[in-house]
Amino acid sequence: MNDTNTFNLIMISAMYENGGNVTHRFLDGHPALHVYPFESQLGNARCSDFLSSLFPFKYRYPDFPVSSSPDEDYELFFDEELKTFLRNRKVSKFRGADLVMDESERKRRFCELVATQPRTRGNIVAAFFQATFDAWENERVSGSETGIVGYSPVIGFDGEQILADFPNGHIIHVVRNPWSAYADTIKRPFPLPISRYAMTWAFMQHHALMLAGRHPDRFHIVRFEDLIADPRQTMDKLAGVLGIASSETLMQPSWNGQPMDEVYPWGTIRMPTTEVNVATMNELSADQKAEIKSRCAPMLSLLNYEDFV
Repeated sequence: MNDTNTFNLIMISAMYENGGNVTHRFLDGHPALHVYPFESQLGNARCSDFLSSLFPFKYRYPDFPVSSSPDEDYELFFDEELKTFLRNRKVSKFRGADLVMDESERKRRFCELVATQPRTRGNIVAAFFQATFDAWENERVSGSETGIVGYSPVIGFDGEQILADFPNGHIIHVVRNPWSAYADTIKRPFPLPISRYAMTWAFMQHHALMLAGRHPDRFHIVRFEDLIADPRQTMDKLAGVLGIASSETLMQPSWNGQPMDEVYPWGTIRMPTTEVNVATMNELSADQKAEIKSRCAPMLSLLNYEDFV
């Protein structure tokens, strides 16, 4: 495993239903990247701060006790989607995915890496990713991979901690207009109320814009609308700031290098097109649109959404 000073971790962040899963899948298959198979939910219950009432700990950046063992460190990663797949595949929403991995080998490799590195949070997180790809038996690889891509919703709130732990790393924050995003959110069994969703969306974007200003070379904002309108221009630009070559693999979503007809069940957004995005927004009533606009107003102009409705 590389030292964290050179470990090229690229974390994707996004507010719920803002296109984080879609962007994750667009990056899949690039010859320079290992891309985590599902959401990489790094957090654990030791995270407790002023944001804890807003966001589940599983989406936050983790903390580890000084005295815990590598075995205990592994179990502290929430990692719900991959651990569920590996431990009880029949109840996983990804049960049809062609992924071959022995969790015991993944854990053994993780413990080996942690035991041989200085005990820092960055090294533990790096070992989590490295062990996953070392144990993924049927990952399609080029042999030229230099970076690792993970995705966890709203982890951009912990962006400065991630960038401090990984001086060579990057964060991609994906933003989607709040009307379409909320319309997809309320399709979930337990959606956030409109007031909380809109307020949290605006708070998330405020934080992202602040971090993009503080770390312009390493914290990158991508508008979902730009990605689906012009994948080539958007992904070529993103590849440039990440220091990887342009590739045809960046032009469409894929999983383990295989093109996807729809981004499901990886995300709520099944068809990433402009037409579907606008139609989704128009599922809302005029009153719902107006309330979201009033609650998100300061961020809408900063992100070029003031005339989207």
